[in-house]
Amino acid sequence: MRRRIARAVTEIFAPAPTVAALLVIVSWHSATTTEDALRWAVVSVLFASLIPLAYIIRGVRRQRLSDHHVGVRKQRPVVLLFGIGSVLVGIAALVYLGASRELVVLVGAMAVGLLSSMLVTLFWKISVHCAVIAGALVVLVVVFGPLLLAFGLVVALVAWARVEIGDHTPAQVVAGVALGAAVAGTVFPLLR
Repeated sequence: MRRRIARAVTEIFAPAPTVAALLVIVSWHSATTTEDALRWAVVSVLFASLIPLAYIIRGVRRQRLSDHHVGVRKQRPVVLLFGIGSVLVGIAALVYLGASRELVVLVGAMAVGLLSSMLVTLFWKISVHCAVIAGALVVLVVVFGPLLLAFGLVVALVAWARVEIGDHTPAQVVAGVALGAAVAGTVFPLLR
């Protein structure tokens, strides 16, 4: 039962859906019209979540990647590099569309987070799940206030799940949380 719960948590709070939800929330919050919110959300989710996820799924189907969470550390740098490229194209598209500074900076912070994760991954397997969920929490706290710190329990739940199913060690999830929170806590508020 514990493993089933851990697997469900791993899927629900995986990087792609977490990033997509965060981008929709910030798009909606920062836009002045519904049309802008929808346009910006679609573009940001496409380049920061869906295209990288499609690349991973294609890699799994072609047996170039181990699984949709890319559990093999040596396979991760190429995936993260592709994600960085997609996010950078997304930033250019958002700037072209006149997206809010807040959203553009958020997507830029995501690129920095991916780059940081990639650099660590060259030497050690860090939990990208934990980095993304911790970074998302920090962004939500910056945007909406400290009451959202209550969602820190979700970060702890994701960290537990990643260790419970054996994909990461406690050190790897702690490092992921620290990296995600540090990047989001510096880049996003500094440039916002």
